[in-house]
Amino acid sequence: MDCLFCKIINKKISSLIVYEDANVLCIIPKDMEVYGHILIIPKKHFNDIFDIQNKDLQNLMTVAKKISISLRKKIGATGINILHASGKDAGQSVQHFHLHLFPRFKDDKVNAWPQLPENSFNKEEIFRKIVFIK
Repeated sequence: MDCLFCKIINKKISSLIVYEDANVLCIIPKDMEVYGHILIIPKKHFNDIFDIQNKDLQNLMTVAKKISISLRKKIGATGINILHASGKDAGQSVQHFHLHLFPRFKDDKVNAWPQLPENSFNKEEIFRKIVFIK
């Protein structure tokens, strides 16, 4: 497999590992976007949100909380953004499910929320298409 994250998990590519357990690896990415940026990666290969098993996703979120608390204590983060993209059209650059943790600080001038164009949608039509409860 030619997956970058699988190579990191299998120690074929070196990385700065900040946390590891039997199922998850957390690293500082090669290109840090913000101070304290961490990637949370399942050791088992899943392409995206559509592919990952529920128990593995739950485990990743538990680790995300643990690392977030640690970032608050160790580097003084006052907030956290958990970012994820699934699929090419969403901007996924590595085809191995992962989460980005962006520690946030007062007045850090980081805007992790996308600047979306103004749109007008028919909410009732969308609701009818996606509602789970009948």
